[in-house]
Amino acid sequence: MVDFKLEIVVLPVSDVDRSKDFYTRLGFREDVDYAGPDGFRVVHFTPPGSAASIIIGSHVTDAAPGSAQGVHFVVDDIVAAREQLLAAGVEVSEVFHDAGGVFHHEGTTGRVDGPHPSRQSYGSFLSFQDPDGNGFVLQEVTQRIPGRVGQVVYGSVAEVEQALRDAATAHGEYEKELGHEDADWPVWYAGHMARAAGLQVSTES
Repeated sequence: MVDFKLEIVVLPVSDVDRSKDFYTRLGFREDVDYAGPDGFRVVHFTPPGSAASIIIGSHVTDAAPGSAQGVHFVVDDIVAAREQLLAAGVEVSEVFHDAGGVFHHEGTTGRVDGPHPSRQSYGSFLSFQDPDGNGFVLQEVTQRIPGRVGQVVYGSVAEVEQALRDAATAHGEYEKELGHEDADWPVWYAGHMARAAGLQVSTES
């Protein structure tokens, strides 16, 4: 089967420079700012830790500015993320969870104040808008549902380093159980790091 990887979400905006300033303040990485003839402009941003990006610009979409709704960003600490947004001057909702406990309803229907009572992964949300009213939701995901991760992606060199250190510590305990050195340690490391990232693979040998 051919991979269909979500790459770009195009957001309709009315003032490119105003929106560019907004997403810069969020800490999104600017990858491209291209200006072409007849007012054509493409500004490409990538959120920190994301494999997908957003594009704003002029003459890149005929959708009405502010009409993009329900775009979700995933974070591993929604309280810290809210503080970061507030520090960037963004108006943001309080953290909430849904009365049904699965996924949030439309608008503010079914919203219950505060994070999910058990801080269940996928269960806590907050919402905010960009200057045009494009609507976003942050969702806290601390552990992926088994089978939901199809590949291992690290967001930075530092994350790879930490994953290697964690694997080294765990592998040391594994070798103690074995009673001898593990000559196939690269295989063990790969499996351990993949599982730690949420990928379903066979158990350690």
